[in-house]
Amino acid sequence: MGGYMIFSGTANVELANEIAKYLEMPLSKATINRFSDGEINVQITESVRGKDVYIIQPTCAPANDNLMELLIMTDALKRSSAKSITAVVPYYGYARQDRKAAPRVPISAKLVANLMQTAGITRMVTVDLHASQIQGFFDIPVDNLYGAILFADYIKAKQLPNPIIASPDIGGVTRARYFAQRLGLEMVIVDKRRQKANESEVMNVIGDVNGKDVILLDDMIDTAGTMVKAAEALKKLGATSVMACCTHPVLSGPAYDRIENGVLDELVVANTIPMRKSSPKIKMLSTASMLGEVIRRVHNNESINSLFDVE
Repeated sequence: MGGYMIFSGTANVELANEIAKYLEMPLSKATINRFSDGEINVQITESVRGKDVYIIQPTCAPANDNLMELLIMTDALKRSSAKSITAVVPYYGYARQDRKAAPRVPISAKLVANLMQTAGITRMVTVDLHASQIQGFFDIPVDNLYGAILFADYIKAKQLPNPIIASPDIGGVTRARYFAQRLGLEMVIVDKRRQKANESEVMNVIGDVNGKDVILLDDMIDTAGTMVKAAEALKKLGATSVMACCTHPVLSGPAYDRIENGVLDELVVANTIPMRKSSPKIKMLSTASMLGEVIRRVHNNESINSLFDVE
């Protein structure tokens, strides 16, 4: 197997199997059980001595269980003399807590980085960190992959008559600009403001969307409130259609109802997180070939950035 092995936690086994299929190698064997009180028990059931090991485990809901499972698997592999341990974490949980936005609050994204390094992880591969500066919380190499590359071919295949890229908030401008450059399209920005506490948000659109097929781009959708309101604002300003592309379908609380009952025409997501249920408005694309290719390139010391160069 070329000196490296791939293991999977229980968070997204389907994705792990797809990655292994892309790399034309089997998933290596580990037994993951839970004691009656919920404690996680891991046993690596084949030799990893001297091997470069990759663990595929997003830290999505239940975030604490999946994170702890990753840490325990890492400890088991380290104590089994693995040469290196790369955590492939398609979705990095706790990423929204990346700074002190109020007094006496934690920086949980940094705490998680410390836990992962202390456990023995020597490299991390992730997709669309909520805040790219989280890479600086680590003292090990971090590959933060652009999830937008997944949506490019899908958008081109739809042959929209008048497409334009939109960022649903100011914070997502860099991501949207990269995607717009890749597709050779113009970009607009939805500026979200709350005038007073407990009042609905006012959406100001910077740019012209009249008669356009708008493609909203974001890293994650949680409750879908912002995305659905942005779609409403764009439609009111004359947008012909509004599609949303989102890497991480967190989709908690009322998200599914909002998407199905809102004006959003389509939501395209990646499979970094397994979805709770299907919806006729939601299309899922696979990250398996991208992550598999990155694993291959990391192991062979090849360039990863060239995958994402704007053509």
